Amino acid sequence: MRVLAFFVVMVFPLVTFSAEPLVTRDRIGLNLAGAETILAAAKDQAREMKLKVNIAVVDDGGHLIAFARMDGARPASATTAMTKAVTAATFRQPTGPVPAGTTAPDVLLNISLQNAAAASGGKVTTLLGGVPIEIDGQIIGAVGVGGGTGEQDVIIARAGIAKLIEALQDAAKQ
Repeated sequence: MRVLAFFVVMVFPLVTFSAEPLVTRDRIGLNLAGAETILAAAKDQAREMKLKVNIAVVDDGGHLIAFARMDGARPASATTAMTKAVTAATFRQPTGPVPAGTTAPDVLLNISLQNAAAASGGKVTTLLGGVPIEIDGQIIGAVGVGGGTGEQDVIIARAGIAKLIEALQDAAKQ
């Protein structure tokens, strides 16, 4: 009798009867092999541009999967690269001045975001160089690069992502 009472009082209320699914299925996740593919191509692009950069690859929640600091890259840019990657992944858009795509960024809004970033432990930035990784319409992570100009960082990040997409397309043909 005690077991039944325990079940009715403690366990039964935890059971929900919802028409909504309880888990998300058919999600794509970035793994270490994919992150390392991105790193290798991004480093190749940086070398071609004669730059020494830091490159961070994160999952869709902004958690670090892989990181590389090229020989001679500024140590301070390591944090910048990780912050760019986290921002791009969690905001689901490239980093840069806000509003996105504007030719006249809102200076006060951008300063406010930088202040919010400082208050949040540096998890947000409006610096160029963070690019989300989109596969089949899903943001599965992001790449952040620090060490060049913002525009150079974007080129390097996109080169890494392009190599991942190319590798996925090649694998699908087999």
